[in-house]
Amino acid sequence: MRSARTEFLPFHVPEIGQEEIDAVVDTLRSGWLTTGPKVRAFEAAFAQYVGVPYAVAVNSCTAALHLALAAIELRPGDEVIVPTFTFAATAEVVEYFKARPVLVDSEPDTLNLDPRHLERCITPRTRAVIPVHFAGQPCDMDAIGELARAHGLAVIEDSAHALPAYYRGAMAGTLGDVGCFSFYATKTITTGEGGMAVTNNPQYADRIRALSLHGISRDAWKRYTAQGSWYYEIEAPGFKYNLTDIAASLGLAQLAKCERFLQARRRCAEFYNRAFADLPEVATPTVREGLTHAWHLYVLRLDQTRLRIDRAAFIEELRALNIGTSVHFIPLHLHPFYRDTYGYKPQDFPVASAVYAQAISLPIYSRMSAQDLNDVVEAVRGLVMKHRR
Repeated sequence: MRSARTEFLPFHVPEIGQEEIDAVVDTLRSGWLTTGPKVRAFEAAFAQYVGVPYAVAVNSCTAALHLALAAIELRPGDEVIVPTFTFAATAEVVEYFKARPVLVDSEPDTLNLDPRHLERCITPRTRAVIPVHFAGQPCDMDAIGELARAHGLAVIEDSAHALPAYYRGAMAGTLGDVGCFSFYATKTITTGEGGMAVTNNPQYADRIRALSLHGISRDAWKRYTAQGSWYYEIEAPGFKYNLTDIAASLGLAQLAKCERFLQARRRCAEFYNRAFADLPEVATPTVREGLTHAWHLYVLRLDQTRLRIDRAAFIEELRALNIGTSVHFIPLHLHPFYRDTYGYKPQDFPVASAVYAQAISLPIYSRMSAQDLNDVVEAVRGLVMKHRR
């Protein structure tokens, strides 16, 4: 093996240019820092970009998911089907309502929610399903949508990974009742922290907008403008989930670069695919035909039967070579809360349990140089050759 990099390569570094800096400075000089005209401009630009009439900016994808469930009026005792192979937010928002998240296993190839397991999980208490477009590859929305319609279920898309991803020509996140996007620091575009709820349903949009700012009546943000009024009405107990103009100014500048960011991530993924194609010890991501992958994550899977090293040790040896990685995800059924509350066992979800022990997320972001990519590939290939059986 060649010697390690002299500097650590982080798992992710956001790309922030002069345009973002200028946009934030303009907002700071405007005197309007919190929710205001920049937020409304970001919402309008985002809605046009993804192809929906309504978009509501919030302070996280978690907030968007929470408000989406509030919009469909989820109640205590209801059930919502979610994949076990996801981040904490997807299921915890169901718990906020004292409802039950019902976990489902993954497809072996895409690692998305497996529609074949959906129908057996549906009960008279089931109100919704939350498909997660894992790593940026859209779920099988035809199959999920068909089942949802047959049983009268709402579809809330967790599109945290999926900007911009397309399913049969339509943007992921626009195929269900509400789509929820993330602008966290590691996402294709970032506002630092932030999210967006999008929908074709005006009633859902109005409900989400009102609840995102304390349940105050429409256009509450205008009350400190010349067009506004001091008078407001609370229509429902809401939340403090609004996005700031500072964050939205970042979002507007980033959104203008979204396609370029996607192309850069795609180049990284294609480079990795070619570089690892001849290694039977690792499996590269599967991409189904007819889909556009957003490449939020590049998840390599180790074949433990061909290696004399486990995933945890592999990650530590990569770290010693100055290569940062991550793991997506520790399945929900393995976490103490879901295991102890609902009695889930690893064998209940054999695909997700097996993949968890194999998965390593490699660095993939627009700022990666050719040398960065080569360093990752050489480190991975070197460790495979060092530890192959």
